[in-house]
Amino acid sequence: MAISIRTYRCHRIDDDITTISLDEVSLPSPAPNEVQVRLKACAVNFPDILMIQGKYQKKPPLPFAPGGEAAGDVIATGSEVTNVNEGDAVIVSCGHGGFAEAINIESHAVRPMPAGMDYAAAASFQTAYLTAWVALSCRGQLQSGEHLLVHGATGGVGMAAVDLGKYLGATVIATGGRDDKLAVVKSRGADHVLNYSLDDGRMGGFRDEVKALTDGRGVDVVYDPVGGDVFDESMRCVNIDARLLTIGFTSGRWPQAAVNLILIKQLSVIGVRAGEYGRTYPNRGIENQKAIYDLAASGAIKPYVCKAFPIEDAVEAMQMLESRNVIGKCVVTMNGYEPQLN
Repeated sequence: MAISIRTYRCHRIDDDITTISLDEVSLPSPAPNEVQVRLKACAVNFPDILMIQGKYQKKPPLPFAPGGEAAGDVIATGSEVTNVNEGDAVIVSCGHGGFAEAINIESHAVRPMPAGMDYAAAASFQTAYLTAWVALSCRGQLQSGEHLLVHGATGGVGMAAVDLGKYLGATVIATGGRDDKLAVVKSRGADHVLNYSLDDGRMGGFRDEVKALTDGRGVDVVYDPVGGDVFDESMRCVNIDARLLTIGFTSGRWPQAAVNLILIKQLSVIGVRAGEYGRTYPNRGIENQKAIYDLAASGAIKPYVCKAFPIEDAVEAMQMLESRNVIGKCVVTMNGYEPQLN
């Protein structure tokens, strides 16, 4: 039986994310291989904004709802579904469609919520922690006792890297652009925090402090979702045989690596695309998903969710992320759910 739901939908590609609309639509019964989930929370991520603007590599057909990772309760199952049952609390990996009161999705894209997590945390950990796990464990081979420099540490993927860096036994130096945000990162276990905001609006100025914190050697692993000037300066505060992990370019500039420094430091510059890693190496992808799921279920990791917005204010949630005012993660909530925030 079809049900009526509210869902945000992008009807046209536009740089202005306020052009999406909250529509009432009919959601049909799930297909034989699908489950129907009444959603409670959906994480807000930069790809949600980029999809609306047509700037993301994946371009779903119009109209579509933003929202790539969510959590809720199964309310119906198709005839072929065996991995979950009606009433189960689940996490949903949907790519898009999560800014909605309910969703139909193939059963392989849902799994039980980790024990001890609420809907907001469960909706927020998969993308960030999988990125950090693939970067630090698989690509960076971070070892216990090494020094890890995490840039953009106040955002979702940066905060996940701080958590996993500590879990893997590293000494973590975390950078960010605001002292209030860095205080949260410090409270969650970072050994040192550095503000890389410069008076002229650029980012940098951390080289000497990093060298001092490592007795002049430099760090062993750099986790860099920022790029630009931050990448350039990172190359000048690394140890011999260091690994510089490039995650993204939130600064807006693709850096160009100084090959002479790569040679002198015997530095490895390593690209990280967690999703592509799993598609290229399916068995490893399954292992990585299980690794972060088990860590979440054990309580070893938990995302920091700073704010929740009811579905009516989903655009405001994306604007908060776009303006760099989110600490960790923010979520959109549905069906009357009100999470207890960090």
